[in-house]
Amino acid sequence: MKIAFIAHDRKKDEMVNFVTAYEHVFQGHEMYSTGTTGQRIMEATSLNIHRFMSGPLGGDQQIGALVAQDKLDLIVFLRDPLMAQPHEPDISALLRLCDVYGIPVATNIATAEILVKAIDRGDFAWRDLMQKYKPGIEE
Repeated sequence: MKIAFIAHDRKKDEMVNFVTAYEHVFQGHEMYSTGTTGQRIMEATSLNIHRFMSGPLGGDQQIGALVAQDKLDLIVFLRDPLMAQPHEPDISALLRLCDVYGIPVATNIATAEILVKAIDRGDFAWRDLMQKYKPGIEE
């Protein structure tokens, strides 16, 4: 599976703790992240993560591009609902793309835990089947 991690500043510690707790589940998957979040996760775990730019500098949009190309299976995006974000339009665009392309996205730790348990059980096998039998995209 291809998984992306994004966390707002006040949620980065929570993201690192979450990924550390489920490191065994994430091993063997292809992982992506915005800049600082990915760096913090890699410093705390043995996971290798492809890092994009920081969210406000375009990282959210880079991950959105992967969604639009159907190259992501799941996103864990720990948002800070109590802090205004200067790049809110980018965040809204990313969440919209997830809805358009049917990509599961967790915006809080409770949903993230449900999704990671589903990964561990193999509940996302349908994504592999979908990719295998997906016809070419027509314009």
